[in-house]
Amino acid sequence: MSDAADIYDSPWKEALERFFPDFLAFFFPDAHADIDWNRGHRFLDKELRQAARDAELGRRYADILVQVWRRGGQDAWVLVHVEVQGQPQAEFAERMYVYNYRLYDVHRRHVASLAVLADEQAGWRPSQFSYELWGCRAGLIFPTVKLLSYRQQWSNLEASDNPFATVVMAHLKAQETRHDPSERQTWKLLLTRRLYKLGYDRQRVIDLFRFIDWVLQLPGPQELAFWHEVREFEEEKHMKYITSVERIGLQQGLQQGLLQGMQQGQQQGQQQGQAEMVLRLLNRRFGAASAPLADQIKALPSAQMPAMLDAALDAGTLAEVAAALDVLLAGAANSQPIN
Repeated sequence: MSDAADIYDSPWKEALERFFPDFLAFFFPDAHADIDWNRGHRFLDKELRQAARDAELGRRYADILVQVWRRGGQDAWVLVHVEVQGQPQAEFAERMYVYNYRLYDVHRRHVASLAVLADEQAGWRPSQFSYELWGCRAGLIFPTVKLLSYRQQWSNLEASDNPFATVVMAHLKAQETRHDPSERQTWKLLLTRRLYKLGYDRQRVIDLFRFIDWVLQLPGPQELAFWHEVREFEEEKHMKYITSVERIGLQQGLQQGLLQGMQQGQQQGQQQGQAEMVLRLLNRRFGAASAPLADQIKALPSAQMPAMLDAALDAGTLAEVAAALDVLLAGAANSQPIN
């Protein structure tokens, strides 16, 4: 994933924009309580980009600038600048200071700078920047939250229905299961099922699942197994919310699996690796394919394997898979050169 995508287009940014009031209520409740939410809020991406234009950005997950109105009859709007920082950076506190004074200089409004530290170093907790010369002192003290701290508050996360409890849980489990696909699959399923148990509406389930799906990415086999379990759970609960995007998820998993198969091609052949992925998919959807059907799939040329994958995804029964396979085999036979 590119740095630009990490900075501007990550699901962290999507989550902030989709659930901004919930974000403040979860991480910065005093700020949330002082805002008149009846007057709405407005995101100021252009203004933030202008303030950041000449600053050393570093790598981070997201940043946003939001215009809000305070309670108490004050007819003045203020700016909330939020940074989600993904790794320790020596200049981070200075950057928060630079953004703050640039925004104030342009808009002449009070600016609240808030930071979420999403890195994995427990001791890194910047919260201020200042300098002093000849009796002149300038600086900024800003509130921060450290996501690692929530590992000791897991029961509180589980008990919360705030969307950012789910965001934090997914983020922490992504860090913990980076090298354990099976454990990651387990947590991805648990967090997905949790969305339904909390009683969220369909759109909120889908929005939060996008975050879970992004941070808890799985290799092909685990991805296929995950979707199989989600489908069964949704059918049991009669709430088909995220299986509406199942095909996308399956295709992502299959693409990863096919890539693995091609990488294994030096040892066992690209064709065999692709065929194994198709058979694994069929096994998850319909149960084990018969030996003759499996042999025919393994005999398909690599060039026709993408069409076989589409058939495996679209078919409603193994009989339909077999019918599609017959067409592909006939096409392969007709395309053979005549000696």
